[in-house]
Amino acid sequence: MFNHHRTPSSSYKTVLPPQELLDDLCSRFVLNVPKEDLQSFERILFLVEYAHWYYEDNSVENNPSLKSLSLKEFTSLSVFNSCDVLKPYVAHIDDIFKDFTSYKVRVPVTGAIILDETFERCLLVKGWKGSSWSFPRGKKSKDEEDHACAVREVLEETGFDVSKLLNKNEFLEFNFGQQRVRLYIIAGVKDDTSFAPQTKKEISEIAWQRLDELQPSTDEVISRGITGLKLYMVSPFLASLKSWISSHQPPMAPRPDLPLKGICVWKAKHSSTGSSSTITDNQPTKSEPDPQPLDVGPGRSFRNFRFSTAPILQAMEASFS
Repeated sequence: MFNHHRTPSSSYKTVLPPQELLDDLCSRFVLNVPKEDLQSFERILFLVEYAHWYYEDNSVENNPSLKSLSLKEFTSLSVFNSCDVLKPYVAHIDDIFKDFTSYKVRVPVTGAIILDETFERCLLVKGWKGSSWSFPRGKKSKDEEDHACAVREVLEETGFDVSKLLNKNEFLEFNFGQQRVRLYIIAGVKDDTSFAPQTKKEISEIAWQRLDELQPSTDEVISRGITGLKLYMVSPFLASLKSWISSHQPPMAPRPDLPLKGICVWKAKHSSTGSSSTITDNQPTKSEPDPQPLDVGPGRSFRNFRFSTAPILQAMEASFS
């Protein structure tokens, strides 16, 4: 599927990226990595995904004629068609992507629950697509420590550095299917702190939301708070969070002067043509799907597939040289 946040004029963007551009992106994002990162389809597709983000966030925006591509289309056009050793696997791209999706939702996620000085509000971010809200968080990189991932992801999604406020022992953890999500509690952040994403097309809005307007998960309330906010990735943490708050003294007493509703502190701007753009000039980043169950259908045979890296590296280097 193509990105739905594109402008109406995107229907005229029908020119496929030239091979030179695809080769350049693959050289920059795929070839120049440690060889161990090219030992499975999953790792290769993670690298191709970085190249795809860059293509969508920079190449497509800078060239109005270029066609917006799905990750699957981009993968087929770039690495798999450019490298002779991988070309035979283009026919299996559906199975490979099913395994990749299954693999992604098992990668641990870390982030932060940012509380204001009264502990009455927490900071939530809304994804670029859809209307779901979540705490700022993201997937761990290879060999990355939990707290380091949390600092990196919060900085990317909100522009706020929590490194000096983070206590490695103060966190809440919940499992969504096979995915572990750990959120560090960052308490006592001033409500006038400036927030703005450092990434493109990942976050559309940042807001302080009142905790008393959010509801924990129950049989009846799974994904929405009192105000109608979609809280699938928030509500499972609320009971434990409110328990933590009840045992800790906030640095500031409740403030009746603040609005009773949530306070928006950053929102993406929209141009006169209807296209969306963030306020800051940022680096490419990702858009994550909601957690999904482990894929056990067609394609599972590829899950443990491994190949000899030497001939593939040699062929890829020859292709792009």
